[in-house]
Amino acid sequence: MSDIQVQSEVAAVRRPGRRPWLSPINRRRWQNFCANRRGYWSLWIFLILFVLSLFAEFLANDKPILAYYKGEVLFPVLVDYPEEKFGGFLAVTDYRDPIISEEIEANGWMVWPPIRYSYRTVNNEIPEAAPAKPSWMYTKEERCGRYLQGVDDPACTPGNWNWLGTDDQARDVLSRVIYGFRISVLFGLILTGASALIGVSAGAIQGYFGGWTDLLFQRFIEIWSSIPVLYLILIIAAVLPPGFFILLGIMLLFSWVAFVGVVRAEFLRARNFEYVSAARALGVSNRTIIFRHLLPNAMVATLTFLPFILNGSITTLTSLDFLGFGLPPGSPSLGELLRQGQRNLNAPWLGIAGFLSLSIMLSLLIFIGEAVRDAFDPRKTFK
Repeated sequence: MSDIQVQSEVAAVRRPGRRPWLSPINRRRWQNFCANRRGYWSLWIFLILFVLSLFAEFLANDKPILAYYKGEVLFPVLVDYPEEKFGGFLAVTDYRDPIISEEIEANGWMVWPPIRYSYRTVNNEIPEAAPAKPSWMYTKEERCGRYLQGVDDPACTPGNWNWLGTDDQARDVLSRVIYGFRISVLFGLILTGASALIGVSAGAIQGYFGGWTDLLFQRFIEIWSSIPVLYLILIIAAVLPPGFFILLGIMLLFSWVAFVGVVRAEFLRARNFEYVSAARALGVSNRTIIFRHLLPNAMVATLTFLPFILNGSITTLTSLDFLGFGLPPGSPSLGELLRQGQRNLNAPWLGIAGFLSLSIMLSLLIFIGEAVRDAFDPRKTFK
């Protein structure tokens, strides 16, 4: 063997290997998570539904996704074009108007979303008074009876069907479910993330320093937790104007407390470990010890708690919307859909659509939470 080959083999042995994307312990956690098949598939189903809801405007909208008119490519789903561009005089174009639709089709074409209704679109062609049944429950003659040309009208297509019926204001239920799902999940994620940031920081400070800091913080949390949260939220929501971020701020005042106890217990247990004492002896700052050495260990218990906090945040928003103290009127909300179902017992599709949407979403989150709990449980092993 030549010297060059020997040197190359020695260099290959000495060359440090590529750092794996996951550490061995995180790889074991991911394997435990995947071993829980119900939680694993629930995660994928939830992610697919959530990603699709992020593009709700491309799935359910009363504006075309793409249009070609007189040699110009238009994007109505992204840009609000005035009606005068198509020979009208209004400031906002109603693409569902037969006159506008015929004008565009005569000089180009349009690509519509699968559902040609937004969450606020009123369907004036429903066969009966709102709330109307799902379109597939009518005959073709009944379904197309309100259109100008009846069954021969080009607008009487599956894209204009109300697959889950309409609510009491003739708005499409399926589009409101899609938009309501997005708002509920985004609200829950933002609230859970902000609550975790505040609660974990408070619990870390409280558990690391102990003494009077821990005592005063604990007395404050006991007093703050004894306040009837739901009643106070109802009072504040009734006084302040309704809004997404106003409601988020109100609920954030109380939701962060749920994280403090878990993080505080972990820091109280770990602050006297040998590696923490060694770090103090080496002159490492308290900030570095808290966030670099203790917090990663404390986050194990917190991460198993997150899906259930997210579940509770969505449930609280739905409850407030059901009581009429949540999002502004007209907003797509699963709670508002449930309230309509309670008020219109003759239209069972309203309550069924809201109940199934909410129950499926919460069940998926519960299954994901169980899988996360198994993943971070050191005693949990799968064959």
